[in-house]
Amino acid sequence: MLKSVYGQIVLGLLLAGASLPWAALAEVQGLVAPGIDVLTEDGFRSLAGLRVGLITNHTGRTRSGESTIDRLFDSSKAAGFRLVSLFSPEHGIRGDLDEAVDSGVDAKTGLPIHSLYGKTQKPTRAMLKDLDVLVFDIQDIGTRFYTYIGTMALAMQAAAESGKKFIVLDRPNPIGGAVEGAVPDASVCGGITCIYPIPTRHGMTVGELAKYFNEQFGIKVGLEIIAMRGWRRSMYFDQTGLTWVNPSPNMKTLEGAILYPGMGTAETTDLSVGRGTERPFELYGAPYFNASKIVANLNRRGIPGVSFEETSFVPTAPYHPYRGKRCPGVSVTITDRDNLNSVLAGLHLVQAIYEVHPSRYTATTGFQTEVGDSDAWRLLTRERRTPEQVMQRWDSGLSRFIEMRRPFLLYGE
Repeated sequence: MLKSVYGQIVLGLLLAGASLPWAALAEVQGLVAPGIDVLTEDGFRSLAGLRVGLITNHTGRTRSGESTIDRLFDSSKAAGFRLVSLFSPEHGIRGDLDEAVDSGVDAKTGLPIHSLYGKTQKPTRAMLKDLDVLVFDIQDIGTRFYTYIGTMALAMQAAAESGKKFIVLDRPNPIGGAVEGAVPDASVCGGITCIYPIPTRHGMTVGELAKYFNEQFGIKVGLEIIAMRGWRRSMYFDQTGLTWVNPSPNMKTLEGAILYPGMGTAETTDLSVGRGTERPFELYGAPYFNASKIVANLNRRGIPGVSFEETSFVPTAPYHPYRGKRCPGVSVTITDRDNLNSVLAGLHLVQAIYEVHPSRYTATTGFQTEVGDSDAWRLLTRERRTPEQVMQRWDSGLSRFIEMRRPFLLYGE
């Protein structure tokens, strides 16, 4: 059944023998056309006459799999704009680095690449001086502390300060529209993993976040969003018809992305979260783990949407705990993603490990930043509050956020 009048019009044109580009077909076929395809269909009118800087990586691609870099570079002359430079986020322009990223030159186009995850995380005036507009096209995963939205916000700030326009080519939130977790105090935000106070799982697209950041936090850049066609907030990524491309080296599955907002906070404690395996953020362990006791503790809790089994793995990612060491641990399986609150599951995981290893299991200060509550570790461990009690502290902040974001939503609630 067609979802809109727009879809009925497109179907009528098809029946009349018209040849239409992919973005126009997406809604009729129940699939999603990302912003780059919509921009292409529109003949790149938003870029006409402009000198363009593109913030992107390997996830910036058309529905057919063509790099956004190549699409803009190859189309620029005929469409009357010029692609001048590229900007890379964490993990680099090709998404294969797990360390600081250097600036360089793109081998295919010869364009300069300015790193936004090295000596600077915010574009400098020198980087922007020959540009009229910054274009952002990166696949986010829907979690506050994943750095790509921090990169976007810093670039929006820089564009506003230099009088440049900012365009977002929108993409799906791959884990849908659920809102979970704490809204942190503004005093702890400002860094790239907590650029502004929003919930851990915000349920918004990068385009919607850009609108929200621009107005709520006073950036005031000249902003344009090239919205998707065919996306609904209830969708997970595997319902979009788009091809999954690992957004970063250790975000290898949609399941890992769904677990990441809550269970991923365990990476700020002294265990491995499976980085360097085939199932990052689905495996949790350490050489000292009594896995059988931890799994038994977790399964007694009746956590909705997930189950736990004993496992053993060897993490191989550089710069992460226990590289090359055998880790007894916990394997997490999603049994009902629509009934899973990943933040609740993450708090249960942390508390269960602490109950089995109270003298050994520790957290860094990053735990309070990623959870968004400076008291959460103490409440879960020393005071033995239940995860549900901890989460109740966040209800009013979540309610305010849901109301505040409403005017900025592009795809309904």
